[in-house]
Amino acid sequence: MNRTRWAGFFIVLLSMGVVLSATAEEKARRPVIQLAILLDTSNSMDGLINQARSEIWKIVNEFTLARKGGQRPDIEVALFEYGNDSVKDEGFVRLVLPLTSDLDKVSEELFALTTNGGSEYCGQVIRAATNGLKWSQDKEALKVIVIAGNEPFTQGSVDYREACKEAIGKGILVNTIHCGSYDEGVEGRWKDGAMLADGRYLNIDQEKAVPHIDAPQDPEITRLGEEMNRTYIPYGSAGSAAAERQSVQDSNAAKMSVESAAQRAIFKSSANYQNTGWDLVDAVSDGSVALSDVKAEDLPEAMQKMSLEERKRHVDAQKKERARLQEQIRKLNDQRKEFVAQKMKELEKGGEETLDSAMIKAMREQAEKRNYRFE
Repeated sequence: MNRTRWAGFFIVLLSMGVVLSATAEEKARRPVIQLAILLDTSNSMDGLINQARSEIWKIVNEFTLARKGGQRPDIEVALFEYGNDSVKDEGFVRLVLPLTSDLDKVSEELFALTTNGGSEYCGQVIRAATNGLKWSQDKEALKVIVIAGNEPFTQGSVDYREACKEAIGKGILVNTIHCGSYDEGVEGRWKDGAMLADGRYLNIDQEKAVPHIDAPQDPEITRLGEEMNRTYIPYGSAGSAAAERQSVQDSNAAKMSVESAAQRAIFKSSANYQNTGWDLVDAVSDGSVALSDVKAEDLPEAMQKMSLEERKRHVDAQKKERARLQEQIRKLNDQRKEFVAQKMKELEKGGEETLDSAMIKAMREQAEKRNYRFE
């Protein structure tokens, strides 16, 4: 398989990532969006994965504006790989991550993926996602599977038609992405699979590269994003590892492009980026943790000898500093948006279209049918 055929495909699949935490009562009232990504990791996927690594933060930022009834949704993402000979599970299908609200973890796993030739069984992986994930029972929840590949949709012992019908029977839409010509995807039954599960069929021109627009504000936005990391206070058994993951994903984004690094910093400045499970500032602000209940051994060394009042003042100071940095990033991003909007108009005049804009449009349409609005 030609690995160049995948360039530009995956950039929007993780368009919904880290959830805004809240009290149990608030979470119970909030709408739910769940997205399962079914990613072919056969030999042809190298270019695809690199595009994903480069573009995920850009796409996530598009969906920080989603609201339903004025509320920000709880968003969970799952990741499967299929079509990789190194996966020894049945049908060469592996659950990489169950539904999670931790986009840093999703990014980490994405950078860890490797490719190897194999057999791509679409029906098998769709069924695995449909039956193997903890999907919401809320009838108003938006539940979506996105599957991508370039081999015929019909391969494997599990009939894709049965798998797609099972998915929509549970209220799960199936969007399909074929890397190749539109007609080739239709012939390979990629469109048929989407139609059976009320989804959208997309194909991409593999020769089109996703344009990176490096705005003059990007270096300062990235610097502020890195500075913001110093405001996080890791606590508990997961704290140190999660803080390290945050830093590593900053570095990974920076390696991909200047724009990718800036987009990640922009996302970190949004209300959707919350880390109550390991950051004391978020946890205390959220109300999920009382500072008086945190054991000294679960705190960073610098805080262990502080009195409770000193700890409170320290947490409050970090919270205020983070808010200051976030506000600076948001102001710079307002300027950035104007610059990028003009550049995008110039690209549109040239007739350039890539998968990110196509997929965002598709997912917005599906969300809007469920009464989501985008600010």
